[in-house]
Amino acid sequence: MHKNQDLYLYLKENTRNLTEEWYQNIDKTKTAGVYASNEPDVIKTLKEQNHDFHLHFIELFKKGEEEFFQDFEPWIIEIASDIEHINTPIHYVIREFKNVRNQYFDYVRKFAEVHPEITRKEVDDWYDVILKEMDEVILRFVEATYKYSQTVLKAQQETINELSAPVISLSNQQGLLPLIGDIDTSRAKMILENTLKQCSQRGIHHLFVDLSGVAMIDTMVAHKIFQLLDALKLIGVKTTLSGIRPEIAQTAVQLGLSFNETEVRTNLAQALEEK
Repeated sequence: MHKNQDLYLYLKENTRNLTEEWYQNIDKTKTAGVYASNEPDVIKTLKEQNHDFHLHFIELFKKGEEEFFQDFEPWIIEIASDIEHINTPIHYVIREFKNVRNQYFDYVRKFAEVHPEITRKEVDDWYDVILKEMDEVILRFVEATYKYSQTVLKAQQETINELSAPVISLSNQQGLLPLIGDIDTSRAKMILENTLKQCSQRGIHHLFVDLSGVAMIDTMVAHKIFQLLDALKLIGVKTTLSGIRPEIAQTAVQLGLSFNETEVRTNLAQALEEK
């Protein structure tokens, strides 16, 4: 890292100016998201985030690279998970990183103009380190954004899976599991885990599993469903299957899966009438 105490102090004195100049130069007609907002609270927060960026970034002229990024990482993660930035197209965010980078080039040039003893090589070295570390900041921001989005997506998918396999409590320690839509291997695994957990937590002794809303399942999913029936039996839950389509029955027979120890009814209404 190229250290220079005088340049560091000069930039530190101008962090607020950097933020105000940057914000004033945003063309709100050519951007979106957080940068186009007219909400006072959003604007205030955006400016504080930008100012915090400068307080971190100028440390590249004072700290070693490892320490520099270690201290910078929390800011990067915070912005990557900030709802206003999440709702801003990422190419606009990256464009503003570049605009800030160009600000630093301008400030280094201004600093050199009032210090004639500074050589062209020193200026070029500062340009190089600004370019290098800004590129690394952008890369780390994009990586953090991706990781955060994947975490959110996974959580949303788990929620969807949980909601798509709800165990509905009935009377007399009985429950209903209506399965609807396409079931892939991942969802089948989630159904197995959630159903066992919910039956155990609610003290359900008899579970009605209705498949009338499932058009087709593959061999792996069929195995998972029968694993569910076997697992329920192990925890003392009796099961009744209803709504089995001919295609699903044919798949089960081809796999050698037996319904002998499971009650089977034509439809859910018939199953519930006999409960």
